[in-house]
Amino acid sequence: MKIVEVGPRDGLQNEKQVISTEDKLAYIELLIGAGHKRIEAVSFARPDRVPQMADAEAVMSGVQRIDGVSYIGLVMNERGLDRALATKVDEANIVIVATETFSNRNQNMTIAESLKGLEAMVSRAKAEGLQVTTTIGASFGCPFEGEVATSQVTSIAKAATEMGVDEIAIADTIGVGTPKDVRRIVTAVKEVTSLPLRLHLHNTRNTGYANAFAGYEAGVISFDSSSGGIGGCPFAPAATGNIATEDLTYLFERSGIEVGLDFARLTEAAQFITEKLGIVTPALLGRAGWFPAPEHTR
Repeated sequence: MKIVEVGPRDGLQNEKQVISTEDKLAYIELLIGAGHKRIEAVSFARPDRVPQMADAEAVMSGVQRIDGVSYIGLVMNERGLDRALATKVDEANIVIVATETFSNRNQNMTIAESLKGLEAMVSRAKAEGLQVTTTIGASFGCPFEGEVATSQVTSIAKAATEMGVDEIAIADTIGVGTPKDVRRIVTAVKEVTSLPLRLHLHNTRNTGYANAFAGYEAGVISFDSSSGGIGGCPFAPAATGNIATEDLTYLFERSGIEVGLDFARLTEAAQFITEKLGIVTPALLGRAGWFPAPEHTR
């Protein structure tokens, strides 16, 4: 089981405080020190819409290039892909939103237009050697349209698979899903694609961790989480509550599922970034600690 750390992107993009490039780079270094191998470091969104990500090029210019560490950039359109390719990110995460209203608000495109753009972007990104993930946003519910049909999610997953993406990520953008929903959607998506599946979950309504475990049991192999539980989606009302990397690590490790991250260093990274943001971490493990406690703390 693998965790994709999204704190530097999905974590910071929804926080009011804009963090300096230097602090972002220090944060990413701490995350690497904790054992992370896939880090969503930046978003190539319009700087006027997401000012927290305005320095994406500077961040990618300054990150350590370490064997085995892959940097992901979120891409919304062709212009974003141009920027991503210029910075030499390792992976592109291209978002397709599952409802028309949210797609228009998020990307100013219909779903059909987004899929047409996806096909062109996948071709370009693969030609440049990038791995490509398609994230299906608002898969579990839309803040504007309400319930989302499972068939809408599977149709996008099938189309993206046929276009040659490497991974499908299913996103609960506003944190409305339950374990039953996770099992239903993951099972349906697995019927239309054999690609690796990843879940992007929010704990907005306190179901995120239960959803993660349900996803694991349903065959998902990768999960997005945010150091300290910071962040969310700035384009969806009340879309706070990323699941926290420390808490997710505890859930899986205590369940006998190896994650491969250093808990002490995870909490160090979370403490660093929440102090820079001037907030109290939503994560609980940084406060409660591991159980049983390490010998030196008893």
